[in-house]
Amino acid sequence: MDFLNSEFLGNSVRAWLVAAGLLLALVAAFLAVRNVLIRRVTKFAKRTETSLDDAVAAASRSTKPPLLFLLAVVVASRSLSLPERVESWVEVLAIVGSLIQVGFWTVAWLDVLMLSWKRKKWGDDPQASSTFKFVHYAMTVGVWAVVLLLMLENLGVDISALVAGLGIGGIAVALALQSILGDLFASLSILLDKPFVIGDYLAVDDLSGTVQTIGLNTTRLTSLTGEQLVFSNKDLLQSRIRNYGRMEERRVLFRIGVVYGTPPEVLQRIPQMIQSAVEVQEQTRFDRSHFKEFGDSALTFETVYYMTVPDYKAYMDVQQQVNLAVMRGFESEEIEFAYPTQHVFLETVGGTDRFGTSTSGTAAGSVDGPGDDK
Repeated sequence: MDFLNSEFLGNSVRAWLVAAGLLLALVAAFLAVRNVLIRRVTKFAKRTETSLDDAVAAASRSTKPPLLFLLAVVVASRSLSLPERVESWVEVLAIVGSLIQVGFWTVAWLDVLMLSWKRKKWGDDPQASSTFKFVHYAMTVGVWAVVLLLMLENLGVDISALVAGLGIGGIAVALALQSILGDLFASLSILLDKPFVIGDYLAVDDLSGTVQTIGLNTTRLTSLTGEQLVFSNKDLLQSRIRNYGRMEERRVLFRIGVVYGTPPEVLQRIPQMIQSAVEVQEQTRFDRSHFKEFGDSALTFETVYYMTVPDYKAYMDVQQQVNLAVMRGFESEEIEFAYPTQHVFLETVGGTDRFGTSTSGTAAGSVDGPGDDK
């Protein structure tokens, strides 16, 4: 019994044994509570569709056993009579351990809540995945930076000068990397505002192509001729973009020229003939057709109709059928299309032959939308 009463580092062996027993009991209790909490919260979270209980389950799983052991050491040490300096260090150790555990809990909460938000807003969008990773990484770094500063402050380090230095250093880094940071924030803007998505056909100035990837720094398009077009996200957002991928209807304008000398009563029937040729086609909405002008070499009719689908091939199929129907109608009415010709007139004045010429031709058509096979 004398051995139990003997002192070691200011405490009897009995006190040390009591503290050790208390430590083991606390560790066992903490681990048991942790495991029960994880099982029950996880089971409850599977039965609900809210993300809050999933975050609680993730936080419980992120509770680290070594930190629980540290907490048990701090509590068990209260049963001993320790020097003031040792007690202060134990207190600091408890605060540091608690801050680290709070950091793990916060990161776990962010992981679940941000992932849930991403799935609800963007689903499996690959563009969202790349930008989400960047935002998640930045927030994680921010959390641990705050934890580190709080730890240093509790260890007696004056962090005011450190924070000031980090602020100045951050400004310098931001100035040095402003181009890269501009592209990163532009990527975030594209993700949130969605001016275009993967698969959209874009026209940017005199370049055009289909969006293949939207990265953190660049957006890549594949042109109609096959080459890859690479734009920085910042420059792309500062450009005038025409997004044909958002097109719901396609406006079609075309002109037809007939020869001078066509009787007025025949000219009056031409708009109705063209209207009938358009309206008989599927996926079209007729707008107008008029005898527009007396051209230099033709009497010009202008027609506008809409394709109710944006597909370019569908437009070309319809326009082909409209052209054939108009040709058949003109043939039955014996209406002549104007085409480039030259007429020579011979006039005799004072015994001298004088010549004059006139020409005739057709006008062009146009369609609102990307050309070629788009």
